[in-house]
Amino acid sequence: MLTGLSIRDVVLIESLDLEFGPGLGVLTGETGAGKSILLDSLGLALGARADSGLVRSGQAQAVVSVSFDLPADHMALALLRENGLDGEPGEPLVIRRIVKADGGSRALINDQSASVALLRELGAMLVEIHGQHDDRGLLNARGHRALLDTFGGIDTRETERLFRVWGEANAALARAREELEAATRDREYLEHAAAELGKLAPQQGEEEELAELRANMQKGARLAEDIAAVGQYLDGSEGGLSLLRQAARRLERIGDQHDKLGEALSALDRALIEASDAEDRLAEAADALAYDPARLEEAEARLFEIRAVARKHRVEPDALPALAQELGAKLAALEAGTRSLAILERSVSDGRAAYEDASQRLSALRAAAAKRLDSAVARELAPLKLDAAQFRTIVEALPEGQWGPRGRDRVEFEVSTNPGAPFAPLTKIASGGELSRFILALKVALAEQGGAGTMIFDEIDRGVGGAVASAIGERLHRLSSTAQLLVVTHSPQVAARGSRHFFIEKSHGLVTRTSVHLLDEGRRREEIARMLSGAEVTDEARAQAVRLLEAA
Repeated sequence: MLTGLSIRDVVLIESLDLEFGPGLGVLTGETGAGKSILLDSLGLALGARADSGLVRSGQAQAVVSVSFDLPADHMALALLRENGLDGEPGEPLVIRRIVKADGGSRALINDQSASVALLRELGAMLVEIHGQHDDRGLLNARGHRALLDTFGGIDTRETERLFRVWGEANAALARAREELEAATRDREYLEHAAAELGKLAPQQGEEEELAELRANMQKGARLAEDIAAVGQYLDGSEGGLSLLRQAARRLERIGDQHDKLGEALSALDRALIEASDAEDRLAEAADALAYDPARLEEAEARLFEIRAVARKHRVEPDALPALAQELGAKLAALEAGTRSLAILERSVSDGRAAYEDASQRLSALRAAAAKRLDSAVARELAPLKLDAAQFRTIVEALPEGQWGPRGRDRVEFEVSTNPGAPFAPLTKIASGGELSRFILALKVALAEQGGAGTMIFDEIDRGVGGAVASAIGERLHRLSSTAQLLVVTHSPQVAARGSRHFFIEKSHGLVTRTSVHLLDEGRRREEIARMLSGAEVTDEARAQAVRLLEAA
């Protein structure tokens, strides 16, 4: 809900602060008093084009601020969060627009800089301004389908799900066809590469093992003579181990004769243990470094083949087993490709059929809802002096390329203003007064559905009076029970229906200024009397004003 409007230095308005409440607010005043300035100011804050001509003469800039109270689940708050701006439930939403006299403008949302595009998107969620030049809200055909669905209580969730399933099946089929085509183009390569890797049968870690074996054999060839010489020093009847054992046996016989002899015997025992261990390690090294020319040649041939194939396929040697599996899988997929395509094509066909069935049911529901909406709007036209006009809701099939999650229908509201005249979109209506009344009829038929929480009607009663004006006032009052309305009006019948009445006047002095006043009951009665009688307010006009207010 719009709660406040603050204007500084806009055209004839020097300083103005207005507070709004729920229900129907009316704005009246003499022609030329400045009602359009108020609407231009509000439009500026909601993203309209900035014009330096709006800045009051002699001032550096004009500033317009608007504030809103929004429910916690309002989509405007979600939009702010999506754009990284603060917008907390329960806190006022404040939009400020600054226009400089030398050109340029700034937009602020809750004191944070924002783009004009975001301001415009946000404004469309907050306020609908209905007048002869309005191109949003009900005049935008892109929103008519959603409005009809809401009016008819039509649930599109199942169609959305089936459209998604059909789309996923189509995407899977496209991927499978692409993969099959690529595999078919590469069949000869796949078969050759798979056969080569199958024959080679590389194992994980094999290249490292072969490289280590080769390196050890090459070392063994170089170290064989030294290892043999060391073995001779240790082994044999004249080797070191044999001599140590002989010394130990001899010492063992006399070791108990002196402490030092016992210690010498213990040291010899330790030496024998270490020497035996050294002999074992030497034997193990000899085995590990054993040089076998035939085995070395075989290992080198295998190692070089694995490395060559890895280079050929531009992978690491350890990746060859996985590559072999991948190529085998591709060949298997190629063989099974036709069968897989048939299954996927069947899924696509089933998905399409299910979507078409659901969207056909949607179309039938929309056609029925369109008839009810047409009847509801038709009931509102005659009281609004549009009895010669006709309204219809077009529901027609879209080409397949435009089908979507909410069905395959195009929905648009059309009118014919005179008998025999062709039907045309709402935007083609020439008369601003007719357009506003058509919008009012639609709004009443649709109740609160599909619109912003605040609606502004600019001179909806233009060119009508009497019973028609009363009918407009009654419908505006009815509509204000579900949304906040602000109406610029010249009709006393409409003004009398308002829950708040703002009077706009222009004062002439050294500088012409426009001001706005919230009227109390007495001044409101006098203003409605003025609207009834003209320049000179008569007692009869005052009495009639009282009757209008009492009837409201």
